[in-house]
Amino acid sequence: MFLSVFDVFKIGVGPSSSHTMGPMTAAARFLDLLRDVPERQRAARLMATLHGSLAFTGKGHATDRAVALGLLGYLPADLDPDRAERELVALHESRLLRPQSLPPLAFDPAVDIVFDYGPPLPGHANGLVFAALDIHGNTVMTETYYSIGGGFVVTAAEREAPTVAASGLAQWPYPFDNAASMLAMSRDTGLSVAAMKRENEIAVRPAPEVERGLAHIWSVMNASIDRGMSRDGELPGGLHVGRRARRIHQQLLAERLANSSEPHAASDWLSVYAMAVNEENAAGGQVVTAPTNGAAGVVPAVLRYYLDHCASAEATQVPDFLLTAAAIGGLIKHNASISGAEAGCQGEVGSAAAMAAAGLCAVLGGTPEQIENAAEIALEHHLGMTCDPVRGLVQVPCIERNGIGATKAVAAASLALRGDGTHFMPLDNCIEAMRQTGEEMSVKFKETSLGGLAVNLPEC
Repeated sequence: MFLSVFDVFKIGVGPSSSHTMGPMTAAARFLDLLRDVPERQRAARLMATLHGSLAFTGKGHATDRAVALGLLGYLPADLDPDRAERELVALHESRLLRPQSLPPLAFDPAVDIVFDYGPPLPGHANGLVFAALDIHGNTVMTETYYSIGGGFVVTAAEREAPTVAASGLAQWPYPFDNAASMLAMSRDTGLSVAAMKRENEIAVRPAPEVERGLAHIWSVMNASIDRGMSRDGELPGGLHVGRRARRIHQQLLAERLANSSEPHAASDWLSVYAMAVNEENAAGGQVVTAPTNGAAGVVPAVLRYYLDHCASAEATQVPDFLLTAAAIGGLIKHNASISGAEAGCQGEVGSAAAMAAAGLCAVLGGTPEQIENAAEIALEHHLGMTCDPVRGLVQVPCIERNGIGATKAVAAASLALRGDGTHFMPLDNCIEAMRQTGEEMSVKFKETSLGGLAVNLPEC
């Protein structure tokens, strides 16, 4: 199944692609469904019920806020934060929605968003059900959605539909759906991973639009780094976690000016770039899924590290970095999962590290075989990682975890470049191991905040 670079890298808002961007999109989609309901069956009130991980960590991830914003007509990529906040305040006061092309609908976010802490829905750990009721309280329409990671949303019917991967591949110039076919295609054509990915993108949109889109993705990523390194204060949510990226960045700058940096400061630069993004994400700022919000700092950090610290860096290589990273991210999503609720953090930061390692290896001159090796090394050393956010907030351990993921990505790319691409464990097998590990992992350790660090807190 072809996954566009613009599906892997989606511009949105924090703190979570699964818990914020997905539910917001699902709410907007439900309104579209209501617009097709005959007038005599028109709804008078809406309700939303959150299940599984969306219920257990929904408060910390602001899922209820995201649902309300989606019902107000917002989508993650076009959210105006100031205007949205004003409309949320008005909604809580009026308890009335006024959607375009629909009659006014009663909706009290405090009452009509229900957190169901029972068993999750059968299709995915991130499930939510919307219901429209008439003036008598009878159900007019319901729809079940699953937020499957990276901001992607599917209905229950779409989730259960048979895959069309085989037929879907035929329409793309370079239809690889695993790493083995990607490498074989590269050998047969002589094209790089980025070149094949670019040709696939151009098959669905004009080349100038692809290049503009890639430039915009990096612009948003880079801006999130700069914002995060310029702000102080405490992150929202009640954990009293303070921002650290600005202070660390100032320390690194001072050490550089004094020519007193230790060799390991390179890792600190990587960490501060990644932490800056994830502090912005935790604060509800604009970030890019890479491939998720919880792992949004890894790819930007490694790309910024390449541009700022690598002697051979060229800004013209940014698109190839992103295209290569997206190719690997697409393979992981297609053959396993990028959802923390489905696979644990190995599916989020692990996938991000594999993507970043592949991208860096590519722009440093790596062959397709070395790129595949870099991705495998990075992913292999995240296998089994749990998703255990304290109080459901994408702060502890998530912010630091992105920094460590970025350093692993650079180490993986460097190791791969020291070899010729020949290695024991293929990337495809590593992805399959991640999928199996995610399936076997206890639900307590998959974004529910019921296990791991989330239940081992300092005693007060």
